[in-house]
Amino acid sequence: MAEARQAVNFLPSLTSDRGEVEFSGPVLQEIYLSGLRSWKRHFLRFWNDFLIGVFPATPLSWLFLFSAIQLAWFLQLDPSLGLMEKIKELLPDWCGQHHRLRGVLAAALFASCLWGALIFTLHVALRLLLSYHGWLFESHEAMSSPTKTWLALVRIFSGRHPVLFSYQRSLPRQPVPSVQDTVRKYLESVRPVLSDEDFDWTAVLAQEFLKLQASLLQWYLWLKSWWASNYVSDWWEEFVYLRSRNSLMVNSNYYMMDFLYVTPTPLQAARAGNAVHALLLYRHRLNRQEIPPNLLMGMRPLCSAQYEKIFNTTRVPGVQKDYIRHLQDSRHVAVFHRGRFFRVDTHSQNDLLSPRALEQQFQRILDDPSPACPHEEHLAALTAAPRGMWAQVRKSLKTRAAHALEAVEGAAFFVSLDAEPAGLTREDPAASLDAYAHALLAGRGHDRWFDKSFTLIVFSNGKLGLSLEHSWADCPITGHMWEFTLATECFQLGYSADGHCKGHPDPTLPQPQRLQWDLPEQQIHPSISLALRGARTLSSNIDCHVFPFSHFGKSFIKRCHLSSDSFIQMALQLAHFRDRGQFCLTYESAMTRLYLEGRTETVRSCTREACNFVRAMEDKEKTDPQCLALFRVAVEKHQALLKAAMCGQGVDRHLFALYIVSRFLHMQSPFLAQVHSEQWQLSTSQIPVQQMHLFDVHNYPDYVSSGGGFGPADDHGYGVSYIFMGDDMITFHISSKKSSTKTVRPTGTRPPPSSLRPRVPGPSPAFGARSLTPLVAQPHGPLPASPLCVSSRTPTGWGSTSRMLCWTWPPCSRRGSVLSAGSEG
Repeated sequence: MAEARQAVNFLPSLTSDRGEVEFSGPVLQEIYLSGLRSWKRHFLRFWNDFLIGVFPATPLSWLFLFSAIQLAWFLQLDPSLGLMEKIKELLPDWCGQHHRLRGVLAAALFASCLWGALIFTLHVALRLLLSYHGWLFESHEAMSSPTKTWLALVRIFSGRHPVLFSYQRSLPRQPVPSVQDTVRKYLESVRPVLSDEDFDWTAVLAQEFLKLQASLLQWYLWLKSWWASNYVSDWWEEFVYLRSRNSLMVNSNYYMMDFLYVTPTPLQAARAGNAVHALLLYRHRLNRQEIPPNLLMGMRPLCSAQYEKIFNTTRVPGVQKDYIRHLQDSRHVAVFHRGRFFRVDTHSQNDLLSPRALEQQFQRILDDPSPACPHEEHLAALTAAPRGMWAQVRKSLKTRAAHALEAVEGAAFFVSLDAEPAGLTREDPAASLDAYAHALLAGRGHDRWFDKSFTLIVFSNGKLGLSLEHSWADCPITGHMWEFTLATECFQLGYSADGHCKGHPDPTLPQPQRLQWDLPEQQIHPSISLALRGARTLSSNIDCHVFPFSHFGKSFIKRCHLSSDSFIQMALQLAHFRDRGQFCLTYESAMTRLYLEGRTETVRSCTREACNFVRAMEDKEKTDPQCLALFRVAVEKHQALLKAAMCGQGVDRHLFALYIVSRFLHMQSPFLAQVHSEQWQLSTSQIPVQQMHLFDVHNYPDYVSSGGGFGPADDHGYGVSYIFMGDDMITFHISSKKSSTKTVRPTGTRPPPSSLRPRVPGPSPAFGARSLTPLVAQPHGPLPASPLCVSSRTPTGWGSTSRMLCWTWPPCSRRGSVLSAGSEG
């Protein structure tokens, strides 16, 4: 999601005002440290590692094996073929002289060795099985015999009851692609956006790189891939995120929304009580590994390493590099309300506080009339400041207000009780949704603690949302947590008839603890004022637009035998071309969690095939069947790129890792420097829905998450995320910078989102224009009215960041055309 901007801006993070930042040592030392960090993480969770390490076996299987050996020995059978007698002879004298005792010890040692050998064999076999990716390129309706055999073997070797981290030791390591293939794919990806002269120059640089530098850099990456858990993920976290010196707000964070059309209770304290309780229930299940492992398409396990840092985690600022601080446990949350900070304990002596007890504590904070101390109200603006500045101020703050700072940074997560309402309103649905998104992404610049792994935001009318820091995990991880939270607090915990949490208050609970900050006038106050001005400037410059599209969704696109994600990506290409009149590099985030500690890869969606389709759509002489044929070719190309990225055969992470090695070796590479100076004017991401079984979309279609969004990767570009809510709803989140003349919007009002405005019965009159919808739907009869419009000119009076993507009402003219959106497959 927000990673695209960080990926562009990581280059400046390698330099500072004092010149180039020195790396920690030679490249071999860095590779050694990467492996050391991997092994350290495994050692720190020893017991879980033991249970995971013996998976798919269990400790009971050892007991069964030991009992079987003892029984065989009792029957005067020797399953060890004489090895147990050798073991008894080698046992030291302190093991006892009793023959039976030495026999039991020998049997236990033999059983342990045999058990370990079997487990190792199972691990190797499962890892080899999970290295097969042929299933990803086949249709689920027509699996080949090898894939069916593979699936059966995976299920056999996976054991009966896998838990969240069960597959970690069996996941293959992410392979290092061929450098020749990566360079070839890169040149192919930039061909549509470069002139002939620029492309020829880039090709020359690429050939020079392959000839002079590639083999040496590739060797180091190959070495790291064998020693460390993942050849790129730790460098991605460090150089893209932790070394970035920019503000986290807008540049790195992203947001998640509540239910779009319903709010279970209008009581702010009650909604906060249920939500906090549901989040802590998720943490409890996470700690006990009661969350089932993620399976892609129901059969291929994904890496779960990122789940470890959801809670009790803070990004601590440093002068040149931040670090992530994760605690094993935390029994309180930090709460912000009207400029004041509170500590709220979440557990009694025995157990987690009930939702009603938590509501009581939050209500006490809401009723507290005490004012904020001087500058306390704006203190959190420091977390939105440039990281070097915040690191310097934090040193003083840690000296003068260590207890309060530790209460915030050591909390399970941060809670912001906002004094204003948010969410969809029928009086002005479009503007209210935009304001809701803006409040979640940036707030007022001083009411979120952006360093925390996430901030739970509860508005005065009971609406919820999350603001999330990006370095510790990617969107699917937090999306999984958020789906559980919304479903649990609404359907399982529920609310009483008067809107309160179920249960009874606990009058014996102590009052929430008000945190006291000692803020020296000369040392900290000027920094807070400076940070606040910067945060407000950044917040006021971001433009957000959210719109739900309910005319059709994933089910319709599937009936057209198309990938819904590819459908959306082609729609975005057409939209951007009609907005700008040119093509641009497009960033789509794809996961690489098929591999151990994998994170993301970039799908470069602006392909030559996509450009051919877009040009055909703009050519009056092209017939609809011609456009449809080009569209299907573009979709197939995008699907091939997406699957290659998921299998670790993408372009950008490999080139990124090569660039990092070149910097370690102080090797100048004009080709790699050019690659990492590119700007992503269109940054896109799909938010996956992973637990549809938690929601009843047929009987309660309004009770589904509406997704989230992020800031644009480029100051003159767009950030676009989308989520498929059920089968017939798509919600888009678009952002841009108001300071850009290329994305600035006309002032005025815009029509309401399609799901809230009156619908015209019958086929849309816009089908007389060149539209993507009738192209793909010709065999399926008439379609819903007035789909998403993409126009090269924004109609007068529209006020939206979505100059690129917009609705039209009434449908626009022929050359404005109509474009429908689709869903991820």
